[in-house]
Amino acid sequence: MTDTTLEDVERNLDRATDLEEEEALSVLRTTRQDLADLDTAADVDEERRRELEDRLDQRIRQVEERDAYDSGLGASMNPDEDEAP
Repeated sequence: MTDTTLEDVERNLDRATDLEEEEALSVLRTTRQDLADLDTAADVDEERRRELEDRLDQRIRQVEERDAYDSGLGASMNPDEDEAP
């Protein structure tokens, strides 16, 4: 049984926003496991847990997309962006 709460999951989701890709993905994967462990807890609000699970999946996609954009894909898609005044 985990000592993680839905509030802990929510904090980790917010914290991952400011981390570099690898660290963010590591935090999010750990959070995914914590959330899965809460699936069987009787005292957990199942609707809120599912909402956090959806947010978690979305956050993982955002981090992966952010890294793809930052690594040059975005620059090649917007070549004039660096020349903006």
